[in-house]
Amino acid sequence: MNLSRRSFLVNVGIGLNALVGAVLAVPIVRYVLSPVSRGRRPGYDSWVSLGPVEQFPAGETRFATYRNPVVNPWDGETATIACWVRHVAGDTFQVFAVNCAHLGCPVRWFAQSRLFMCPCHGGAYYEDGSRASGPPPRALFQYEYQVRDGQLWVLGGQLPTLSGPV
Repeated sequence: MNLSRRSFLVNVGIGLNALVGAVLAVPIVRYVLSPVSRGRRPGYDSWVSLGPVEQFPAGETRFATYRNPVVNPWDGETATIACWVRHVAGDTFQVFAVNCAHLGCPVRWFAQSRLFMCPCHGGAYYEDGSRASGPPPRALFQYEYQVRDGQLWVLGGQLPTLSGPV
């Protein structure tokens, strides 16, 4: 087999392009197939306890955290999810994500003014999470919750996005 230099370099180029194409295809294929593998992975959409109901007095809003039900060993402190819990009355609560609906900055609760305030662009929310003023286009994101055996439970594994429950 008599192979010219030109043919050899063309074959090497084709081989390198095929190798790069295969390396780039792996993350794309994983992304496309992630909903299938996510459904099999335990822990997504798990109910996580925020603590006893007595920890959240009626008529007050308190800061709470829970551990993400899907944790990797390298997640560290980033797997701790923060939320604001408003106890309306009885077994009625509102559990808000700390992220502003504008660009995701963490909002703070100011009990004196009974407002959630975003430090990034001046967004403000009423105590029920509805938009008061500023650039946020909508209310604060809320998590699903339930009260069981005197404990407040939140549905973990959710991301505060428009695709989830509002």
